Amino acid sequence: MKKYLPEGYSFETVENKENIKNLASLENAFKEQKIIEAKALMCDSKHNLIVDLNGIKGVIPREEGAVGIADGTVRDIAIISKVGKPVCAIITKIEESDKPIVYLSRKKAQEKAAIEYLSNLHTGDIIDAMITHLEPFGAFCDIACGIPSLLPIDSISVSRISHPKDRFSPGDKIKAVVKSIDGERFTLSQKELLGSWEENASLFKQGETVSGIIRSVEDYGVFVELMPNLAGLAEPKDNVFPSQNASVYIKSIIPEKMKIKLIIIDSFDSAEQKRDEKYFFEGEHIDNWLYSPQNAGKLIQTTF
Repeated sequence: MKKYLPEGYSFETVENKENIKNLASLENAFKEQKIIEAKALMCDSKHNLIVDLNGIKGVIPREEGAVGIADGTVRDIAIISKVGKPVCAIITKIEESDKPIVYLSRKKAQEKAAIEYLSNLHTGDIIDAMITHLEPFGAFCDIACGIPSLLPIDSISVSRISHPKDRFSPGDKIKAVVKSIDGERFTLSQKELLGSWEENASLFKQGETVSGIIRSVEDYGVFVELMPNLAGLAEPKDNVFPSQNASVYIKSIIPEKMKIKLIIIDSFDSAEQKRDEKYFFEGEHIDNWLYSPQNAGKLIQTTF
């Protein structure tokens, strides 16, 4: 199965630079129907994308801007939002003159990716994805040549977050698991790659003071995220708020109850609330994931 990547992954590669190096390179890419990447410079009044092909003008007509534009099932924002970013496309025509113009189709690149790559994916497959935009209910991702997919908020991590922006920013490159496939619609998950309770808890020891992020404040205590898939409960404390950073003392670690008891030493505001993702599973496919320890009273698992 040929692998297709999100837009932007191939933009700076040697191969892509060679494909758009000059008119002769573009003619060869046209002949071989290669998918190339170029930066969209602007979108004109008719919503045609103008792209830069190493100094040569490229045009992606509106109807070729994305699958679904021509029949109205996809809004033009899918084109407009690409300005200033790399886009995938296949060359459809080259008009040679003193100032040649290259016509391209992003739609054809997406159709090729869907046939040769996405149609061969199964639930449990682990793929590359890029965060494109965030909504309260989840993160939208590019999974191949600009084809969108949703990563729901409850599939991002075990540790609860109030909004996907707590974890991601547009442009972030991530790994994700194919959670479900409904026709041509893909839903993703990520928490299965971020480790079990035991794998995360093994990074900490009783008696240590470590950093965390306050995720929620309840009457009975404060939930502090230590890792994306691990949170502990701290004793109640005044003047602490969600999204603050905190230094916390680890009072106890109780595997059979999947609990980490904490004491908040200090809390403070910080501009940086996101953590680098640590992937505990790095294979290409996962069938079953067990989060809870074997002796835990509560079972948390995913079967794909």
